[in-house]
Amino acid sequence: MKKNMSLADRIIRLILSAIMVSLYVTNIVSGTLGIILLVLASVFTLTSLISFCPLYAILGISTCPVKKEN
Repeated sequence: MKKNMSLADRIIRLILSAIMVSLYVTNIVSGTLGIILLVLASVFTLTSLISFCPLYAILGISTCPVKKEN
């Protein structure tokens, strides 16, 4: 898999993931919506750790900086 996420994109996803988990743990969000947020948080965390987003690949998006060839 070719990386398609920049560092800023990865950090934003991790922050959003932490917010989603904390909303569920503190019972601000519960039930079906809480479970959906937990699943979304786990997807955000996983894609951040591997620097690859399948949706970006399907849409042809890459936020990863382009390396200059010498």
